[in-house]
Amino acid sequence: MGAELPDYYFRVRENGAAVFRVDTENRQRRIEMDQIAVINIKNGEVKPQGDRTLTPEDLAEIERWMADRRALLARRDIDDIHRAVDYLNITTQWVQSKASDEQLEEVTDALLLAMHDLRSLLVRKKADRLLKGQDAAE
Repeated sequence: MGAELPDYYFRVRENGAAVFRVDTENRQRRIEMDQIAVINIKNGEVKPQGDRTLTPEDLAEIERWMADRRALLARRDIDDIHRAVDYLNITTQWVQSKASDEQLEEVTDALLLAMHDLRSLLVRKKADRLLKGQDAAE
């Protein structure tokens, strides 16, 4: 482990993180982690742990982490969509070259409904964007 540990540790949870202050400045030279807050990334809520009051430094570090985390999650979202496009292409190739009649019978209806739903939304969103572009041009 490196000599310099961060002052804060964020244990990622489903909708945010538990925030710990890291302390190595004790007599035993052990790493101690003191939970100071719980944060919700979706609504930006920061709940101090117990009767603790967060310092401006605590809040600044939490805000920095939340901004970094939101950016990471946004990058992951778009990466997942690019992967979905790849999976659709792989699925098309599988249907064309490898799928048995039994396998096709198992997945055809679910795929057709999911693709119809996706196509409907994509067409509607594209039309909305085109209309916004026309309104802005006028």
